[in-house]
Amino acid sequence: MLNFDIQSHRPLREIVYEELRSLILTGKIKPGTRMMEIELAEDMGVSRTPIREAIRKLEKEGLVTIEPRKGAYASEVSVKDMVDILEVRGNLEGLAAYFAATRMNDTEKQTLLSISDDFDRAVAAGDMAGMISSDTRFHHYIVECCKNNYLMHMVEQLQELVLRFRYIYFKDFKRAEEMPAEHKIIYSAILNCEEETARFGAVNHIDKLKEMILKDESFE
Repeated sequence: MLNFDIQSHRPLREIVYEELRSLILTGKIKPGTRMMEIELAEDMGVSRTPIREAIRKLEKEGLVTIEPRKGAYASEVSVKDMVDILEVRGNLEGLAAYFAATRMNDTEKQTLLSISDDFDRAVAAGDMAGMISSDTRFHHYIVECCKNNYLMHMVEQLQELVLRFRYIYFKDFKRAEEMPAEHKIIYSAILNCEEETARFGAVNHIDKLKEMILKDESFE
């Protein structure tokens, strides 16, 4: 059930929408799951109206599919979806890393190192939730420190969609052992103000994920 005391100043339809969106993005509502208005309304302690409004909004974002006479379902995620998003994300995050290499101050660089250390510890401990959280923060922080509002906005939308891929496909840590070294290339270049190396490292990091998805038969 939703906590209305904390968020009572916001419209109910927004709270319900953001909750359902989060459940889909984090894989708690799995692809192909039927979105039953009655059940969701009961679980959240709300009427069916904000549930229905949220589902329609999520359909426009591609996170929900509505089939006539069948109902609404959490959208499936295809290989093409992932590759299309990663192609764009790689280039945009490469640009963000390029800018971050010249715009990060010393305090921000230390924060980036701390986030990277959190990720390494999560990998060593086999902590999937910790790995996903710290990896997401690592990439978000670099984009934040590129200090270009338009670029930040574009990348943020893609990163949210990629979050869904992480929860769905990385349960066995296929990429975990390689990622600390790839992160190191990126943050080392940023610390040393090496713009092109930072760009290459960020693009290569995303390209390796794309290659894994294309080669892995379990994604078909």
